Amino acid sequence: MPATTALRRGLAALAALPLLALTACGYGSQAKDDGTVRIAAGAKKTDGLDSVRIGYFGNLTHATALVGRQQGFFQKELGATRAEYATFNAGPSEIEALNSGSIDIGWIGPSPAINGYLKSGGTKLRIVGGSASGGVKLVVNPEKIKSLEDVKGKRIATPQLGNTQDVAFLNWIAEQGWKVDAQSGKGDVSVVRTDNKVTPDAYSSGSVDGAWVPEPTASKLVAEGAKVLLDEADLWPDKKFVITNIIVSQSFLKEHPKAVEAVLRASAETNEWINADPGRAKTAANRQLETDTGKPLPAEVLDPAWASIRVTDDPLAATLGAQAEHAVKAGLLERSDLKGIYDLAPLNRVLAARGAAPVDDAGLGAAS
Repeated sequence: MPATTALRRGLAALAALPLLALTACGYGSQAKDDGTVRIAAGAKKTDGLDSVRIGYFGNLTHATALVGRQQGFFQKELGATRAEYATFNAGPSEIEALNSGSIDIGWIGPSPAINGYLKSGGTKLRIVGGSASGGVKLVVNPEKIKSLEDVKGKRIATPQLGNTQDVAFLNWIAEQGWKVDAQSGKGDVSVVRTDNKVTPDAYSSGSVDGAWVPEPTASKLVAEGAKVLLDEADLWPDKKFVITNIIVSQSFLKEHPKAVEAVLRASAETNEWINADPGRAKTAANRQLETDTGKPLPAEVLDPAWASIRVTDDPLAATLGAQAEHAVKAGLLERSDLKGIYDLAPLNRVLAARGAAPVDDAGLGAAS
């Protein structure tokens, strides 16, 4: 390991200890209760690293990370290099961890990736792979909202100012010809920024009339009596749009390309396994959610949520560019110059080795 990397990791680890819980998973099976890692006999370290630290959300839209960890795909590909994990509740905190060196690679939504890239002047991160499409819905109180036109004048929750779903909802509002101030959320529709954890309670209490949210929050609301009024997938060509990507710090990508490719191989293997056996994969994802959050999702929430998410190796770069333009139109971004945000060369090497077609960066790739 280069001295600069070792120093960076040491300082970052000390700074991150109060904030992040880093844990390891077993090779080829679940981790033991004491958190020890089982490494395959004769396995070698990848790029000479003792560990690779992987970040993700305890959320079904991060299904690849959930299942890949639970089934040991990441540890298998990293060999004697330990796969360590940090879970996050919000994109900005994961971007901060990536920038500080507390994690090396992570699963994250489009808006945090865009914001992180632009705020750093394009110097901190790269998107190196896709992970998921879909899984976002507008769900409403059917007694108050019976049609799309009825959304006007109502109180609709989104997870966070400027997050991926907030931008999508603001763009949809604008397309209806309605006016809303993006910062305050006030206007023809009241946009109420509410953490996904409390949105079901806000809905039950009547403080919001609906929500534009990702899974499994959408299905949790449906279990409370809400109805799906709109699936965001219906607004996109071929019903595909990026909801989760894989990002890496540019320094880690430069210094440890083999480790990045190992994680991408594991991601591709995980996605293939999910698509080949979705029922078993759903169970694995829910088991990891139970580990991460303390309780599994009930079947009435898990089943419809899982059915609306599609895992994919393709980062769907053209839709990321469109999402950035939506944020500019809403006044949440000053510009959307994302040239260089992608480096898909490592992923395309992985896909070529698997006999799969390459994926495209929509003209937003880094100069080679």
